[in-house]
Amino acid sequence: MINIRSCFGTMTLMDDNNQIKEENQPDTRPVFETVPVEETPADIATPELPAEAPTGDAPPPVYQENKNQFIFIAVGGVVFFIVLILIIRAIFSGGEKKQINLTYWGLWEDNQVMQPLIDQYQQKNPNVKITYQKMSPQSYRQKLVVRSKSGQGPDIFRFHNTWIPEIKEIMSQLPPEIMSTNEFEKTFYKVHQKDLKVGSHYYGLPLEVDGLVLIYNTNLLKKAGITGPPATWDDITDMVPKLTVKNQQGQLITSGIAMGTAGNVEHFSDIFGLLLLQNGGGLDKLDQQEAAGALEIYRKFAEPPQGYWTDEMPNSINAFIQEKVAMIIAPSWEALAIKSANPEIEMKVAPVPAVPGASAVSIASYWVEGVSRLSKNQIEAWKFLRYLTEKDNLTKLYEIESRYRPFGEPYSRVDLAPLLAQNDYLGAVIKQANDFVSIPIISRTFDGDQDSSGLNDELITYIKNAINSTIEGVSYSEALKTAKEGVNQVFTKYNITIQ
Repeated sequence: MINIRSCFGTMTLMDDNNQIKEENQPDTRPVFETVPVEETPADIATPELPAEAPTGDAPPPVYQENKNQFIFIAVGGVVFFIVLILIIRAIFSGGEKKQINLTYWGLWEDNQVMQPLIDQYQQKNPNVKITYQKMSPQSYRQKLVVRSKSGQGPDIFRFHNTWIPEIKEIMSQLPPEIMSTNEFEKTFYKVHQKDLKVGSHYYGLPLEVDGLVLIYNTNLLKKAGITGPPATWDDITDMVPKLTVKNQQGQLITSGIAMGTAGNVEHFSDIFGLLLLQNGGGLDKLDQQEAAGALEIYRKFAEPPQGYWTDEMPNSINAFIQEKVAMIIAPSWEALAIKSANPEIEMKVAPVPAVPGASAVSIASYWVEGVSRLSKNQIEAWKFLRYLTEKDNLTKLYEIESRYRPFGEPYSRVDLAPLLAQNDYLGAVIKQANDFVSIPIISRTFDGDQDSSGLNDELITYIKNAINSTIEGVSYSEALKTAKEGVNQVFTKYNITIQ
């Protein structure tokens, strides 16, 4: 057994209830001043009173109305009336807000899953209208970038945790007023913090965490006299021969584990990445012995004389569904496809095998929600995503997802981990969540298509070529030295620096 050592060398309304206090309004009736009687100057003769006039005090002069005073009072009354109408309208309308329309591009989740949470948010924010659209994964990344640049892209979108170097030109930063750095780091896992931070800013809010797990057939293990799943690669070495069944001609009937080839092992690049990191290597060090050792471990399962897996076997997922292989290493969501195709299969999920005596490591593969920097309503978009990550809403989302399939997406929040710790399918994900590391050779992210390539797909091509060349007799080290040249070109293309 090659001495494998672990290394983490990866790239990484509130209604204000505006109470209107009734103020004591000023008395708007005209004020009449008392006009004193003027003394008659000495040089002006006082006309004599008629003889019949009574004697005594002279009557006061007749009051002359001040026209300017009435104009002032009339204008003040009109202004007061207008202000009063505006206040009343504000009270009864709650203060009309600008209508905001947000477009949300999702993957994997149907409208019936997302719409209840969208409706709930819209009820609390009636001025916000969110339109969710489930996109096809094929060419999704290319459409996202091209349409965003042309002004026809979404406000909110889903992206893979390895995609940031490919889509950074359309991504907006998470505003600190929506979620502070301190709160982000208290809420989510370390792999989220590592993957989604560029410089001093975060560029997404995760609704899930996921990665590689070991999926095993409990019936096949029992038939081989094995009571539980392997915990280490030493356990794998002991179990696989017991689980492998061949006919008299030496043809493989049942495989112990699906590993060793590239053509018919789903997620072969992810598995190689796992061995690479567990053995102390990295994509930037493919020309070193640690990488060659990882490739040797991977290939040995399919090389003679063992032949625990061959190119003649079905695709590894189909082989597991047909109960032709006892164990596979894959992301947890593959269990959904397996259960859907074979509901009667008895299977369980465990953490990936660890290197004896070394720290646990597994490979992350999950999806994140982001906001386009080209959106005209970035703050409102971030507010909605922040809403989705709240505890009550994540648990509601999981409950809705579980209505339509055996389990939902594993929670991204650390404080929700206890809810899934004992789950038959997701307990292993939660157990590994603090040990996940990201590496951009993840299969089935669909970041490339027929017309253009993508980061993961380009790197996977070089890993695939290395595996296949060893089948033709090329040494492990030489195969990976050739792969390193291509990997370096891809890193330069996407301006990736390994730290």
